[in-house]
Amino acid sequence: MPIDRVQSIAALSILLGLIVLGLKFLAWWLTGSVALYSDALESVVNVVTAAVALLAVRGSAKPADAGHPWGHGKVEYFSAVAVGVLIVVAALLILGEAWAAFRAPRPFEADPLGLLANALAAVLNGIWCTILIRQGRRLRSPALIADGRHLLTDILSSAGVLAGVLLAAATGWTLLDPALAALVALVILWSGWQLIRDSVGGLMDVAVPDPLLARIREVIAANAEGAIEAHDLRTRHAGPMTFVEFHLVVPGGMSVSEAHDICDRLERKIRETVEPAHIAIHVEPEDKAKHAGIVVL
Repeated sequence: MPIDRVQSIAALSILLGLIVLGLKFLAWWLTGSVALYSDALESVVNVVTAAVALLAVRGSAKPADAGHPWGHGKVEYFSAVAVGVLIVVAALLILGEAWAAFRAPRPFEADPLGLLANALAAVLNGIWCTILIRQGRRLRSPALIADGRHLLTDILSSAGVLAGVLLAAATGWTLLDPALAALVALVILWSGWQLIRDSVGGLMDVAVPDPLLARIREVIAANAEGAIEAHDLRTRHAGPMTFVEFHLVVPGGMSVSEAHDICDRLERKIRETVEPAHIAIHVEPEDKAKHAGIVVL
């Protein structure tokens, strides 16, 4: 089952996050670098966001009930907003550490073992980030995609921090260390803002992407034989579920059974394009035609 697959991936994210967290704190403890400390702080957020993602995936998997007839899919969007807020909080904490280090520069040591631990953490994050984003898109899980996108910013900031610490150690310019920490914080802030913006779009019932919408229109036009037109097409996502609603105009003399057969055919074909999907078709007589929308081929 896709839901079981999503939950397994989310659970593995927590385990990997703890391993990476340990490596990054080891790197900071061996070097004393505030930039590496900022990188480790971000990994604390990674573990928390992975836990939030797992809870969200489990919540969204609950079946529809009397109180939630449309299901619980939007739980994942709420979790993604929460992750975005946590990312912003982490960035502010890092900025605080960077400012303190600017005011009172701290010596650090480019310990080879510490730098190697940080590099290994970045490699692990890189592998897992690719898996999360690919599987999140394939399984259509906003929570997994949000987790993967956050890891992507972590990888970029870790690479920059590692290069900067080496440069600071080589040049002796200690202020470069907090400067890198501040830069990491700004990158994380931007990532948090993008995640919150996209998740709010899901909560506001934004339509499916234009390519998918065009494909749905094509499927309706090609498989509504016997009908006259389709109009008022509306779509939205709620977690892994896609909602598709439209009005189908049929000849006034068509029987209920014939109209029902057309609707069954359309639902089957739409689900071949997007699955899982909740499809609602409102059948209307020909005097309700708007002569606009989707023309039946």
